Amino acid sequence: MNTIATTTDDTQWVLTLSCIDGPGIVHAISGAIVAAGGNIAESQQFASADTGRFFMRLQVEAVAQPDTFQARFEGALAPVTERYHMTWRLDRVGRPVRTLLLASTATHCVNDLLYRRRGGQLPIEVPLILSNHETVRDIAEFYDVPFEHRAIANPDDRAAFEARVLEAVEELDIELVVLARYMQILSPELCAALEGRAINIHHSFLPGFKGANPYKQAHQRGVKLIGATAHFVTTDLDEGPIIEQDVTRVDHSYTPRELVQLGQDEEARVLRRAVGWFAENRILADGDRTIIFR
Repeated sequence: MNTIATTTDDTQWVLTLSCIDGPGIVHAISGAIVAAGGNIAESQQFASADTGRFFMRLQVEAVAQPDTFQARFEGALAPVTERYHMTWRLDRVGRPVRTLLLASTATHCVNDLLYRRRGGQLPIEVPLILSNHETVRDIAEFYDVPFEHRAIANPDDRAAFEARVLEAVEELDIELVVLARYMQILSPELCAALEGRAINIHHSFLPGFKGANPYKQAHQRGVKLIGATAHFVTTDLDEGPIIEQDVTRVDHSYTPRELVQLGQDEEARVLRRAVGWFAENRILADGDRTIIFR
């Protein structure tokens, strides 16, 4: 992933949109940009043959009176979005997205996200980490991120934890919730409340191995690929729209411990890409799948 500065530039904007496909959409959008005093710096588009919808992502530079560009652009867009019944979003390029991390005992994903954020490679702001274990507290303290531990020992504890998640989302203006190896199943109510703004990461094996010690099972079965999948959280467990996947090859010589290490590396990389693409407004929903403008 390219290095992204986590500071905003008032002259750089990103527009994402989707609507029923049809003639004249690109021309109408381009006209609105010109009318507002903007210049197209980057443009990507896709027409889905499966759903008949059109998707577009544009990066626009405000070349005239940048301090009032947003208002002018939104005004010029209004008749276009109404005509085509568009779903659209306008945002500043590089604006840090307010992100809540949920964690348990694994540290690799939390550490990677916070490291990339500090290095300016990931445009997110993390005002809080919530965890049902104390394991990542020292990482949170190292990166100077507020940390809350709430143990989960029974259904009442789980309900209280989820209530705190929703409270934090409201209080802290959270835009994205990341399950950074948070090892609890979310309730259908919480999944529905976070629809389209919660990302999960987990290992991917073929065949699939359930229960404890999946890497030991993978070693015993002689898997040749280890991977990871990042997806949106839905009420269907681990079946939300897929954002990113990747794999690395292994063979009979790898020990279970080495498989774990490789798997954690893949999880961190895949989650980082998914979070980065979300923060950069590169993910658009197309039914049960995603359109990714890289």
